[in-house]
Amino acid sequence: MRKYRKREHIENYLRSSYTGSPLFDDVMLMHNSLPECDFYEVDTSTMFLNKKINFPLMINAMTGGSDFTEDINRDLSKIAKEFNLPMAVGSQTIALEDKDAIKSFKIVRDNMKDGIVLGNLSGRATIDEAKFAVEMIGADGLQIHLNPAQELAMEEGDRTFRGILTNIEKIVSSLDVPVIIKEVGFGMNKDVVKKLYDIGVRIVDVSGYGGTNFMEVENLRNPENDLSELYSWGIPTAMSVIGAKSLGLDDLQIISSGGVKNSLDIVKSIIIGADMVAISGEILSYLVHGGYEYTMQYLAGLIYKTKIVMTLTGAKNIEELKGSKYLITGRLKDLLCGCESK
Repeated sequence: MRKYRKREHIENYLRSSYTGSPLFDDVMLMHNSLPECDFYEVDTSTMFLNKKINFPLMINAMTGGSDFTEDINRDLSKIAKEFNLPMAVGSQTIALEDKDAIKSFKIVRDNMKDGIVLGNLSGRATIDEAKFAVEMIGADGLQIHLNPAQELAMEEGDRTFRGILTNIEKIVSSLDVPVIIKEVGFGMNKDVVKKLYDIGVRIVDVSGYGGTNFMEVENLRNPENDLSELYSWGIPTAMSVIGAKSLGLDDLQIISSGGVKNSLDIVKSIIIGADMVAISGEILSYLVHGGYEYTMQYLAGLIYKTKIVMTLTGAKNIEELKGSKYLITGRLKDLLCGCESK
């Protein structure tokens, strides 16, 4: 059942049609006509989990658990290795139940060598399951995904959500690797981020509204139960990032994901408060529709165009980029003002 569902998720994502906005278009960057830097001196490298990577981008959790998804993970991990980018595997829950599924996840570590690989489990995982997931792929960190909206959209999904925060705290205190808490496309408000910080979490992936819409993806599996009025549910990515950053927690790392597709999305994410950016659906689309080489070209183009934008803001490196000026406009400004008035 779970193995079949993995393939369904990919197929339904590729045929999903609802498009929300992460509200990056409401972030205006300031053009610098006198940038005191040259294009070729722009450095996009950064540190993540105590390792240097070439670009502040992670190939985010997608899949695993079958021959079909193993092929996808094989290609994605080769691409991540080529660009020296971190990669997170999809939920390893299936490998806890079916040992034959383990190889579809281990292929990522095999290809990545000493690159950064993240495991992935749900907030219901036990400590032993979390340790097994880390050992399975020699993970540098473990993503714990929060997906109540997705579960409620699934006919066979969970309906009970009490105790997850307490369980996450136990996992955080028991593992020897960092725990990254991520949403799955519905965003995190700053109160949730603060609760996670208070139990020891130091990396959050806000995974906001505007990218893969699991309300629709799950609804396509069970179309007779029309959930289309809920497709707009969630906190836009830009708003989630700004909210998390507004907490002023210097040792909190913020990952921006959810609707990140191009170089401007990446630059804007970092300028408004993210330390890293992650992409899943867009890369999957390039890989499935265009193939390996096409996906390589897409990522190479992302890096090249990001360097152009950095030059045009006068930022020679990622730290300088974080200090670049910007304006908030449109609906994002209205939403942020609304939050402040509460």
